[in-house]
Amino acid sequence: MTEVLDWIAIVLLLAGAALSFAAGVGLVRFPDLLSRMHTAAKPQIVGLALILAGIGLRLYPDPRVGVLALILLFQIFTVPVASHIAGRVAYRTGRVRSDLIAVDELQEQLDRD
Repeated sequence: MTEVLDWIAIVLLLAGAALSFAAGVGLVRFPDLLSRMHTAAKPQIVGLALILAGIGLRLYPDPRVGVLALILLFQIFTVPVASHIAGRVAYRTGRVRSDLIAVDELQEQLDRD
């Protein structure tokens, strides 16, 4: 049974590393700030979750597995909020390319206010 859990942990670690690598490539390749922010937040969180699940399987009887859950919970709560705030700041300072935005709901709301 331990060998099966080790193989599952390896698969989870490799999948998480692949998603984190894809996020890094997206940061370099995407053309504008909003696309880069999306690529930094979404695959990175899922990649981290897979990596932490793989580590958790490997450390299973150890009581430190709960710390991995706290790390994931903290990341899930903070990364989207930070990304949202950074996106709003970038939008309001004019660092967003408006030609790449299909629907601009924020500008409509700012015009009303």
